[in-house]
Amino acid sequence: MTIDWNPEDPGVIADPYPTFQRMRTEDPCHWSPRLKGWVLTRYDDVRRACLDKEHFSSDRLRPFFDAMPGAQAARIEDIVRYLSLWMVFKDPPDHTRLRKLAGRVFHVKSMHGMRPQIEDITRGLLHHLQARDAFDFIADFAGPLPCLVIMAMLGVPREDLALVKRLSDDIALFIGSSRTTSEKYDTAQAATHEMAAYFRAMIVDRRARPQADLLSELTHLRDGDDRLSDDELIALCILLLFAGHETTTNHLANGMAALMRFPDQMARWRADTAITSSAIEELLRYDGPSGAIVRIVRGETSLHGKTLRDGDRVFLMMHAANRDSNAFPNPDQLDLTRDGRPHLAFGFGAHICLGFPLARTEGQVALPAVLNAFAQIEPASDAAPAWINSLVFRGMHTLPVRVRPACAP
Repeated sequence: MTIDWNPEDPGVIADPYPTFQRMRTEDPCHWSPRLKGWVLTRYDDVRRACLDKEHFSSDRLRPFFDAMPGAQAARIEDIVRYLSLWMVFKDPPDHTRLRKLAGRVFHVKSMHGMRPQIEDITRGLLHHLQARDAFDFIADFAGPLPCLVIMAMLGVPREDLALVKRLSDDIALFIGSSRTTSEKYDTAQAATHEMAAYFRAMIVDRRARPQADLLSELTHLRDGDDRLSDDELIALCILLLFAGHETTTNHLANGMAALMRFPDQMARWRADTAITSSAIEELLRYDGPSGAIVRIVRGETSLHGKTLRDGDRVFLMMHAANRDSNAFPNPDQLDLTRDGRPHLAFGFGAHICLGFPLARTEGQVALPAVLNAFAQIEPASDAAPAWINSLVFRGMHTLPVRVRPACAP
């Protein structure tokens, strides 16, 4: 029987895993008429495609923009201008150059060095929640926390949180929407224009008055004769702020939803904080923040008896790969002490998420702090959560929870 996969069906969005299991078994290289592209769901295939720069290109925005009618491209001028410079949409040597420059500042040591600030931000958010018996885990905690963290790292004033969050959410309409309407294009264009102007002003200020923040380091960064242009600086700031909060918000929220679904595992973590590192990796595997990574076929290649031709789009379904039973025994079971193969929640290879050590640290700090703050955490209602209609992101709009503070009798 032909698999009719509709990624916009609400039931499929909420729980795509049964369909992915069928696809892995019956049609691992699936042609989707709706997406007009190939869909890979097996762990080994997705991992291999992430590593295969010869046949699978990350340069997917440029051909998309090039094929766009001039009048339509002009309407999203700033999206074209800045998102075209994102390293996630680049192949070597451009990707290598941008990653090398950014990596001189945004590296594992600097990200791990943010732990005290992550702890402080987490404490502050939880302080305002501990007197309540119910709240929206996303709006009140998982949303603002990573945004505040990356703002602190870049040196963006904390009082601009609402502005930055709104602009990032609006840009997500272009990057993450499964089907993007003209109205969403306009909203994302306006947000990109406003955020670019915001960071351009900050860059001018940091050149004149450097501060102890990542933006000052990026602004004065040199690698021999090479440096980031102003447009590249702005594009990188938008990328770091956008990706740095969007992905981690979903990581924290999906993780909490999984823990509520498996209360025995939540209790296990409460009883043994030594499993925190493996717990975070398992939550990322079980229902991580990423949906699809898109690649473009170069030349021609074959997979599972199918011919993938030059220019074809390929959707690497990361969350499907992370539930592959050939890679992870009992993949639909949450096991916080699971050991074995690495998950693909942050991608793999040269394009692995630049900020994954920061997202990992945020999870290691924030989720145990929540478990410590509340003796009981459960869904606030029997209603199913509303999931984001996106191929790129795996996350929810809201996650209402009911809690009992740990200090309560």
